[in-house]
Amino acid sequence: MILKARKIPIKVGNKFIMVINQRTAHMIDVQPGDRLSVKNGSKRITCIIDVTENGEFKDNEAGLYIETWNRLGAKHGDKLSVSLAEKPAANMYIREKLEGVELNKEKIDAIVKDIVNDDLSDVEMTYFVSACYIHGLSDEETTNLTKSIAEHGNRIKVNKKIVADKHCIGGVPGNRTTMIVIPIIAAAGITIPKTSSRAITSPSGTADTMEVLCNVTNDAKKLKKILEKVGAFITWGGGVDLAAADDRLIRVRHPMSLDPKGMMLASIMAKKYAVGSTHVLIDIPYGPQVKTKTLQKANELKKDFERLGKMLGMTVKVIATEGNAPIGRGIGPVLEAIDVMQVLENDKNAPADLRKKAIYMAGELLELCGKSKKGQGGKLAASLLASGAALKKMNDIIDAQGRKKLPPVGKLTYAAIAKKSGKITAIDNKLISHVARVAGAPKNSGAGIAINKNLGDRVVKGDTLYTIYAENKERLHNAIEESGRNVYTIN
Repeated sequence: MILKARKIPIKVGNKFIMVINQRTAHMIDVQPGDRLSVKNGSKRITCIIDVTENGEFKDNEAGLYIETWNRLGAKHGDKLSVSLAEKPAANMYIREKLEGVELNKEKIDAIVKDIVNDDLSDVEMTYFVSACYIHGLSDEETTNLTKSIAEHGNRIKVNKKIVADKHCIGGVPGNRTTMIVIPIIAAAGITIPKTSSRAITSPSGTADTMEVLCNVTNDAKKLKKILEKVGAFITWGGGVDLAAADDRLIRVRHPMSLDPKGMMLASIMAKKYAVGSTHVLIDIPYGPQVKTKTLQKANELKKDFERLGKMLGMTVKVIATEGNAPIGRGIGPVLEAIDVMQVLENDKNAPADLRKKAIYMAGELLELCGKSKKGQGGKLAASLLASGAALKKMNDIIDAQGRKKLPPVGKLTYAAIAKKSGKITAIDNKLISHVARVAGAPKNSGAGIAINKNLGDRVVKGDTLYTIYAENKERLHNAIEESGRNVYTIN
């Protein structure tokens, strides 16, 4: 059948979608969500069908969103040849997983391939996530999913015997250790490529914080050159497309906060596998306000990571750290970047807790890579920091990626005051992150929260507990309203 092309000037993401009216759908015998093979000259793609009832589209007219329009190289009125397309084989394998069947390598690879090629709808991907959530993933399935995610994306090949990496599973506000650990490890002569994420529910991801200092959207070719020249980079993983399937799966996992353990493990380790990591340090914060609630759960997850690492040919070490309170003073891109640079510059005002944790983690990784004797890694990390070697390496990374001028912090502020004297016995990490996001972080890079008093501190009535920074009055007003809840507990 022939349909006439009509442009819909809206971006919908990565999906190829065609909109037709009900009469046309009936003529072709398709339902919403069905697929059509669409050809325009020499270009052919598979589109997912949407059907409209509002009379906006004429019979035999095909509405194409921008991504579909561009991929087909369409012009208004082009005659598109359409025919029914078979459902992807991945659908059958997803159904098997829903029924509790363990999937082999070929079936998992088919699912991941169809995800990367945008041949699966969000509904179909959600069923896959749900199946993994209900039935779990075996060690073999998790390993195959990890490899498949990495292999169906860009990869960076590093010709080094040791390639280090680190990861924190998140949940602790301001925990920006990566930007200190990476230059310390690189200053020790160890190659360490680091891809990081942007914030989804937090006030800043490592990529958001790094972005106020330099460019973080780099392709694989540029990153390989930076790695050869500097020995390290800190970049946004989505910009280099190292794990395209994972980015799409995260998108459908987010609304219901579905985080199947095997899928989470594969998500993290695929990015390490894609850059050829041989030695990986994983930080699992635990506490009531983070992803892993107890030390027992952290230790269980530790075994999973180490077992998966062994199956992937990596040496993995996992540390469990307390996640009961923010790390550092800044929560939000610019405020966190200031913390990081103060630590690297050996500034006397640098947050001591961020410095301590970064040195500890860097020491563990130095020992894991054989650069230091057991128990001596922390001393080596501290000396590389104190000597200025880590700062020099960070400046090399920033310059190689494209230095930026640090933006100012938000010009509007509000001080949250202690209403009574006593000791701070709890801080609601989720709530303080929420307040920072309401203030505008990470979109407004100068917005966020500066921590004035932390867990265990004694305060006097009238002391400033934390300061909110915002870039406009409405944001500040909303953040002040949210901060009226029990962010701090004082006894």
